Amino acid sequence: MAEKPKDVPGGLTFELRPDVETGVYSNVASIVHNPNEFIFDFAAVLPGKDSAVVRARIITNPVHAKQFLAALAENIAGYERQFGEIQSPLQMPGQKTTVH
Repeated sequence: MAEKPKDVPGGLTFELRPDVETGVYSNVASIVHNPNEFIFDFAAVLPGKDSAVVRARIITNPVHAKQFLAALAENIAGYERQFGEIQSPLQMPGQKTTVH
């Protein structure tokens, strides 16, 4: 069953189609950019595998990417206020930092 539309600040309504409402699991992501867009590839790495299968790709503009960063930071801060600090290594195994 499709999720009931949600109202968000500004009056925008989000409606989830049945084919996307369950989401996809991702434990690794790749972010690349050019002057016009940011590309987020969300993938899953399985134990014993040396490659990741991209499950979802989001392409967006630089302004929206920065707005997403701010919204994510706000949500992480709220999560940590409620559940405690998220412990994370500085760099995940296999992670590369690439400057474009």
